[in-house]
Parts: sequence; structure tokens; C-alpha cells
Amino acid sequence: MPAVPAALDTEPLDRALDDLSARAESWTQTPLSERIALLEGLLPRIVAGAEAMAADAARAKGYGPDSPWAAEDWIGAPWALAQTTRAYLHVLHRLAAGREPVDAAAVHERDGRAVVDVFPATGWDGLLLNGFRAEVWMRPGSTAAQVRERAAGEYRGRPGTPAVALVLGAGNVAAITPLDILHKLYVEGQVVIAKMNPVNAYLRPHFERVFQEFIDGGWVRFVDGGGAAGAYLTTHAAVDTLHITGSERTHDAIVWGTDDRAAERRRADTPLVDKPFSSELGGISPCIVTPGPWSAADFRFQAEHIVTSKLNNSGHNCVASQILVVPEAWDGTKRLLAEIRKVLRELPPRSDYYPGAEGRLAAVAEAHPSADGEGSCRILVPDIEGREDILLSDEVFASALGVVRLPGDTPAEFLRQAVDFANDTLPGTLGATLLVHPKTEKAHRDAVAAAVAGLRYGTLGVNCWSAIGFLLGYTPWGAYPGHTRQDIGSGTGLVHNAFMLEDVEKTVLRAPFAPTPRGLFTGSPSLSPRPPYFVTNRTATTTIARVTRFTAAPGLAKLPGIFASALRG
Repeated sequence: MPAVPAALDTEPLDRALDDLSARAESWTQTPLSERIALLEGLLPRIVAGAEAMAADAARAKGYGPDSPWAAEDWIGAPWALAQTTRAYLHVLHRLAAGREPVDAAAVHERDGRAVVDVFPATGWDGLLLNGFRAEVWMRPGSTAAQVRERAAGEYRGRPGTPAVALVLGAGNVAAITPLDILHKLYVEGQVVIAKMNPVNAYLRPHFERVFQEFIDGGWVRFVDGGGAAGAYLTTHAAVDTLHITGSERTHDAIVWGTDDRAAERRRADTPLVDKPFSSELGGISPCIVTPGPWSAADFRFQAEHIVTSKLNNSGHNCVASQILVVPEAWDGTKRLLAEIRKVLRELPPRSDYYPGAEGRLAAVAEAHPSADGEGSCRILVPDIEGREDILLSDEVFASALGVVRLPGDTPAEFLRQAVDFANDTLPGTLGATLLVHPKTEKAHRDAVAAAVAGLRYGTLGVNCWSAIGFLLGYTPWGAYPGHTRQDIGSGTGLVHNAFMLEDVEKTVLRAPFAPTPRGLFTGSPSLSPRPPYFVTNRTATTTIARVTRFTAAPGLAKLPGIFASALRG
């Protein structure tokens, strides 16, 4: 047994693990029909508690449930949970009907690898997020036949062995912990002990209501506690596997320790914890702006997009845009930065609530004493010079945005510079965003294709903030492959991944460059208005609340209300 700090009461932790160990095999033997019924039972409970869950999250972050910021608490909690639950159900119902998990027509081969079209997966997806698409790139050398054969092994002859998984919950986005639990249960076939992060432990009663049937079955347990409880659980003999969402430092503290022998253990690869360990650890995420024939409306829309990718959740997101990569030779760069400043000044104030944010922001301010303070963005550094800057080395995890200007007289030359910079200078491989006008992509198709292929990130959003990949359920979420426990980077392994694909390299998301009806004139036609996740959307909370209820229980009668609200946003 692990060493126990004197102040730690281990009895509730041991009791939870005893319960789970006794029931691990029963989950492995639970038939698909019952697993589906349990998952379907989540949806009405998500809806019933959605308003209270979102309101508690809003208050914890320093504003009321009627604040313009409150839409993010619907998106990052009840809607994300309902959407991912619905995604798993879509695939499980296919399996129950004797069909392959992935439609054969969605799997094809391109450029020496298999590619899987994963979104939209249903007609409702295509209607509610019209123009949004996602494809999963498998590793080079994979074939369509291999992908189809290996998908959803848990339900097609390769079930996992009974195991207890420890999920160390994240403290920032509410949905992370329950989505990690669903992944462990339904993709890996393991029962789960979830330790709440002290930052958002107030969500535990909400999660326990949602997972009540799983708790009653002995397959899920929630516990509280800080670092001491986490350390006790990670080394407990009853814990078979671990998953963490957090920082590289947290991972290394668990695996190598924090004493004076930690570096020696890492060099010798003799970890303190040598259990199967998956992780999602963030990094410094870039937003790359390709030069092109942008209109005044394009500058405004993409400024709102960029600000959203920074200020959602006060920047306390593992894929918050920290570095804006722009072409120094493009006359649009000055105009884009002016629009970004304008959007920042128009937004209501909010606080950087996550522990340690003030210190991290102070370090950035000290390094950039002349940086701008623009409205809700504490720090805007409009021109980072050199490659030793703190914004290029440390994840701020707060409301600071830096701008890097790169050379390149053509889109192709700039994109080559941008890809090399993102891959080789910025730490982390979790998510990146690439903005490119459709006319630019049409005129420089090979250059844009090379950039999409070349960016080494687990999720790449083309005209779409990469964080949307976290929300869809069908899209695998995790770092680009290749990290090791000795050099963990943005982590290892995947979560979500409703199609249960293996050998994933990355997900590529695409969204309209401009909303309807302007998309007709930019070359990106769709029915999508300003997205409800934009921080500038005026009806976002109403829209997302209605979308959450629709996702849990789709029905034609609910669509007019959704569209009426969305079009006013």
C-alpha cells in the first residue's frame, strides 16, 4: 500500500476502490443492450439538472447565470455531455443492429493512409452544425480495411479485461471529468473512480445525479481530495489504469516524483507509477492566419473567432489560442489586430479565476511592460520578437495573447514558415487553428493541403477553433502521437472517439469561413449563422440551452425555437 500522509482520511477512498474492484468483472460482462439502456438513462438526467449545473459553474467563475459569459457553462457541461452521450449511442445502436461501427462509405484511403469521415454522423448533426465537418487521419500505412476491422474492439471480439481506472478530474471545463468516465466505461470497458479537482468539486453532486445508475451498479465512484488523495490513489494496488487531464508538471510529479531523485528516475526510466497511463496535458496553441482577400465583415468575424478562442473560460483551456501567427507582409495584419482590440474592448469584464493565473499573468506583464491591456484580455502582446519569450515557452492558461509575425510574400511561403514555427518552436501538440479564406485555398490548394498535413497536432481546426473537436464526441481528443512518459509533452492516448478507432494520427475539423448568408460570397456556403460558442453571440445561452434539450431528445417541434434564437445571435 502507498505511504499515507497523516492528515489524509483514506477510509472513503479504500471503500470506493473495494466497491469497484468487486464489480469490475460485472461491467465487463454487462451485455450491449444493458449498456445502451444505461447510457440512454443519462440523457433525461442531464437535461433535468442542466440549468442548475450551468448556474453553479457560472457562479463559481464569478458571474451570474444570466451573464453574457454564461453560455460557455452550458456548452462546456450539459451540452458537451449530452452530445457525446448521443455520439456513443449512435455507434452502439449500429453495433446492436449487427452493423459495423463505421459506415463503409465513410472510410477511404488518401495519400498513403486511411481517412475516416466522422462528422456529421447523423442528419441532425448536419442540420444543427451545417457546414462543419470532421475527418480522422489514421497513421501512415493504414488501410480502409484495417480501420473497419479494428474499430470498436471492445464490442467485436476484443473486450478489455476487468480493471479499475482512476480518472484524475480537471478543474477547468466541467464536462472533462464525466466525458473521461464515459470513455473508460464504454471504450475501454473499465469501471471508474473519479477524483474531483478541488477547483470544481462543487460539481460532484451534479455528476452523481447524472451517473446514479452507474453508481448503484458499483461501476462508478466519485471522491474528493487534493494532491495527497491523488497521490494515494495513483499508487494504490486496486487501481489498474490512470487518466489525467492537467499539466505536464502534474504528470511528471506522479510518474517521477518531486524529490531530488526525480531527474535520475526519468533518465533511467524507472517510474514511481508504472501502470497504463493516458493523459491530456495541453500546451501552447497557435492560431495561424493565412493572408487573403478578406472583406471588412471577414475581419470582424474572424476577430470575434480569435477572441473567442482566447477568452472562452478566461483562457483556462488546454487549447486556448495563446499565439496568433500572422503574416508580417500582409496589409490585413494591422486591420485584424485593430478589430481584435475593438472586440476585446466591447466585451464585459471577467476574472481569471483559475488558481495561479495572477502569478502567470504577472510574469507575462513583467516580460512585456509595454503590452496592451484590452478590456477582458488582461494582456495583448502585439509583436513578440525572438524565440525566447515566455509566451512561447510557458502555457499561460489565462487571458494573455501574443502575436508573432512571420515572413512570406505569398500564402505558400508564409504557411511554410508558420508550420515550421508551430511544430518546432511552440511546446505541445494538442490543438491548432488555421484560418484561410476559401479563395486563398482555391488559388493555393497545394500549399494549404501541405500545411494541413504538416501541422503536428492531435486536432487541427481549419476555420474552426480546435476546441470544437473536444465537444463533438465522434472526434478523438488527445495529443499528436509520439510522446513518451520521459518526454510527455501534451500527453498520450485518446478520449471521446465514439467510433472507437485505433491508430489515430489526428483529427481535421473544417467550418465555414463566413456565416450565412455571407458564406455564399466567400466560397463557404452553409446554413450556419454566427456560432453560438462565439463570445460575441447575443443569444448564445438561449440557443445552447435549447440545443442541449434537443440533443438529449431530438424532435422536429424543437427546431423552430433553436433556429429563431440562433439567427438572432
